[in-house]
Amino acid sequence: MPTPVLITLDTLESALQWSSAGAPHEHEARLSRATGELFFKSMHGDLGEELPDDIEDETAYIAVPHKNDIDLGRALVIAFAEELAPTHLHEIESFFRQKGAYAKLKALLERTQLLQRWYDYEAAATRRALEAWATENGFTVMKSAGGA
Repeated sequence: MPTPVLITLDTLESALQWSSAGAPHEHEARLSRATGELFFKSMHGDLGEELPDDIEDETAYIAVPHKNDIDLGRALVIAFAEELAPTHLHEIESFFRQKGAYAKLKALLERTQLLQRWYDYEAAATRRALEAWATENGFTVMKSAGGA
């Protein structure tokens, strides 16, 4: 069995932010399965970074998922609302029927003093989802560059 490649949570979070910055597959962060090195791609063109010739080889590099692919988008917001803001659930669901959902969500959560709880909930869910994804794909997540 191959030795898992070490990668920091910060690296994974950066990769997720890039991959989720637009529509799915608009931006892509790819991790080397051998080293954990991170590479960024965009369908909008060259980022000035030299990419390996075999960057598309799924046996050598893996694309970090978009947040929606690991239930960190709308599904997470609804789970939060069901658990911590049930009186606002229907209103929050309605936000996602039109543009500007996250701005409306944050405005509501700020008015109801739940915004920090949302940030904490989202951060914990993101950490769990990234750690699970990394483990499934042969990586070991370290909390920081200094240790596991």
